[in-house]
Amino acid sequence: MKKIFLSVLLIFCVALSASTVFAESAVTRIKDIAKVQGVRSNQLMGYGLVVGLPGTGDSDDTKQMIQSTVSLLRSFGITVQAADLDSDNVAAVMVTATLPPFVREGDTIDVVVSSMGDADSIQGGILLQTPLRAANGDVYAVAQGSVSTGGFVAGRGNNRTQKNFPTAGNIPNGAIVERSVEDELGKNGQISLSLASSDFSTASRITNTINSAYGQRVAHAANPGRVDINIPSPYRSNVVEFVAAIEELHVMPDNIAKIVVNERTGTIVMGGNVTVNECAITQGGLSIRIKREEIASQAAPFSYGTSMIVSNVATKTRDEMSSSVVLPSTTNVSDVVGALNAVGATPRDCISILRAMKAAGAINAVLEIV
Repeated sequence: MKKIFLSVLLIFCVALSASTVFAESAVTRIKDIAKVQGVRSNQLMGYGLVVGLPGTGDSDDTKQMIQSTVSLLRSFGITVQAADLDSDNVAAVMVTATLPPFVREGDTIDVVVSSMGDADSIQGGILLQTPLRAANGDVYAVAQGSVSTGGFVAGRGNNRTQKNFPTAGNIPNGAIVERSVEDELGKNGQISLSLASSDFSTASRITNTINSAYGQRVAHAANPGRVDINIPSPYRSNVVEFVAAIEELHVMPDNIAKIVVNERTGTIVMGGNVTVNECAITQGGLSIRIKREEIASQAAPFSYGTSMIVSNVATKTRDEMSSSVVLPSTTNVSDVVGALNAVGATPRDCISILRAMKAAGAINAVLEIV
């Protein structure tokens, strides 16, 4: 096991060394680290009924289903009392969807249907026409169609078999957009980029990259999380082309030095920009082994004794030699891994050593334990 761990550490050390050597080529597109403000999705939600279930719907104890069914029938001119209903082929559900940016009336979107009562399954049911509303209460889409869950329930009681979650499903293209959310992009002659991770250096690099490509006064970093861009005159009539060109520009994002430790799994992930100050690491301890042996005790000849099984306890101790490694102040993450490898540290030992180094102020990084 120890050889396997040492091999893994060696491979990890080599990989980290390579990433450190080629760090300056680790550039990415602006599209992957920032997005245009205003280009966002909107969440929709609605309440509806799923009908046509084979006896797997809500029971009579689900009051919202009973009331909804009565109200639905009355809207069609059918008068019925709640006490007269015994419909276990109907289920009350919540319908959710995400309205993508720039959709227009008539476009279709996917919806998710989830039971909110005590239905066993909504597989094979039909969702009746359900208005989907945004947080402001306006209806933006209407959903209807056959529900697919990808699961099932068979049997009853202790003989019941279930696969996946048959009380939640989806309807591909199950909702028709009735109202679009479309803002005119760059209507004031300006767009703003919102960074996925706020950082002063990254915002400055994006600003310099855009200004190098389109002019010294085109982009301005308003704060670490937003870059404002004035659309050049030639692109005022074609903002989409300008945004596409901006997104394809390459920059080198900057991140803080961080070490993430998962104590449950013993996983340690270090950024390539982690450095340490000069320090010494010592690892070692006392090894104690207790072994119980069962032996047969024979009686002496002519002693009239009997043979019997006795337990013999053997205790062995070994004071292991401590291993020490001194790290210079120019150490990077590869040297840290190599040092921990040199002292034969296990993953748990590595976590303890890293925490001790952070407490001693030897690590120039954020230590995050998850």
